[in-house]
Amino acid sequence: MFSLKKSFATLSAATLLGAAPVAAIAQDNPGEGVSIVMAQPTWDTGWFHTEIYRQLFQELGYTVDPAITLDNPPFYQSVALGDVTLWVDGWFPLHNTYEPIFSEGAEIVGAVARGGALEGYLVNRSAVEEFGITSLEDFKRDDVKAAFDRNGDGLADLVACPPGWGCEINIEHHMDAYGLREHINPIKAGYAAAMADAVAAYESGENILFYTWTPNWTVNELVPGEDVMWIEVPEVDLPEDLMDLADAATLDGVEGCVNDPCMLGFPANDIVPVVNSAFLEANPAVGALLDAVEIPLTDIYAQNAAMNAGDDDIEAQASQWIEDNRDAVDGWLEAARDAAS
Repeated sequence: MFSLKKSFATLSAATLLGAAPVAAIAQDNPGEGVSIVMAQPTWDTGWFHTEIYRQLFQELGYTVDPAITLDNPPFYQSVALGDVTLWVDGWFPLHNTYEPIFSEGAEIVGAVARGGALEGYLVNRSAVEEFGITSLEDFKRDDVKAAFDRNGDGLADLVACPPGWGCEINIEHHMDAYGLREHINPIKAGYAAAMADAVAAYESGENILFYTWTPNWTVNELVPGEDVMWIEVPEVDLPEDLMDLADAATLDGVEGCVNDPCMLGFPANDIVPVVNSAFLEANPAVGALLDAVEIPLTDIYAQNAAMNAGDDDIEAQASQWIEDNRDAVDGWLEAARDAAS
């Protein structure tokens, strides 16, 4: 895998804007002489589409090094200041809480995928059937808590989200809103390691409770409806800045949910690029490309599953995806070049 870490503290807005040469830039390479600094999130399920976009920018002539890996708060601060150009891993409305940080200097443009990015809580199917679990409320029952207590502290263990992730804010809100502090222990270790431990526990016959999102390798490893089930929340209760989206937290047709419609308790998300506004103004080709590109969630699922199985050559996977979708890609690139002409 290519290097994922790079210091960004010394990067400046002037570096990002990378003034174009005085001579006119050839239409085929509107990015010639301009550098893009891309970020990617700490969750690796976003790295595949990050690399696809990186290679597309390179086809337009931009200089783009491998993406730097950032938590949410530093990314949104850096993109507003211009120290980082963009990422393609904004999750909205989940990331609405960061809007005051980035809105003065950055903006959302286009979408990687709209509406299909789900979040919620899952339980192994055998436990759903044995204990009649349908909701987080069931984890207040002593028999259920004991069945999911893997460390002997008297609480059911929940694979949650690391500090700083947007989902951590919502899960913490749920713990208080539903009165679960004395019943559930949210595990906030590194998500990939915590989930790998949970999968191993499931394979050895233990019960597991975990939060996940889609696209994510977890739903390939533990298939909803077969291995695990989405469970519901007692009622929709979101952080104050998301309450106007309460209706979107109950969805129809969620495969593998205990009920239909399914009260997941999280609004469905769009995965979107967030870009420095000054850079966009100076580089219309980038805005046009971001507006045009869309990547099927099924393709991201497939790559995430392959990565989890040990195929971590993301650069090669992205290159292959581009070639497999060359007709669509060429149309996106043409739209970007037209915008720059």
